[in-house]
Amino acid sequence: MNKAFVKESDQDDDEDMPGVPRLPPGTRNYMTKRGFETLKAELDQLVRDERPRLVETVRWAASNGDRSENGDYIYGKKRLREIDRRIRFLIKRLESATVVTPAEQENTEQVFFGATVTVCDADGSSPEQTYQIVGVDEANASEGRISWIAPLARALLKAREGDLIRFASPAGMREIEVVEIRYE
Repeated sequence: MNKAFVKESDQDDDEDMPGVPRLPPGTRNYMTKRGFETLKAELDQLVRDERPRLVETVRWAASNGDRSENGDYIYGKKRLREIDRRIRFLIKRLESATVVTPAEQENTEQVFFGATVTVCDADGSSPEQTYQIVGVDEANASEGRISWIAPLARALLKAREGDLIRFASPAGMREIEVVEIRYE
């Protein structure tokens, strides 16, 4: 079929996957060992389990005849494209990953990638909060893991215990104090 009639492009726009954070141009894809292993496990599960099962379902659905009104076939092909896109994305992310082991950090008095940092508002208006600075693919604010490219993480980089940090948050300018720095 002529490419003019197909929605898909020649380009691999895997970086534009919805809900997936982009890396700033020219930066490395830093990741903790746990984050790397999580992505690797997802890739393995897709390649070894989910994709082969789906291929078998699509093969069965195709053998039933008319494909134009076959829901199993249509949905299966769509899901297969989604899985293949995710597999390409994971392979690219894993190939470009720079794995950092926080426990091997030499300068433990300053905040760097992988640090677990406890902070409190400078005015003492809210309780202490703890964040670990991790890679973009493993960030989860509800679990206290923030991406190294997040505004809070960028503000904390190179800070020491007792430092006051000012940064722009969605609620406006905030001033926080670094209470503790750990590398686990």
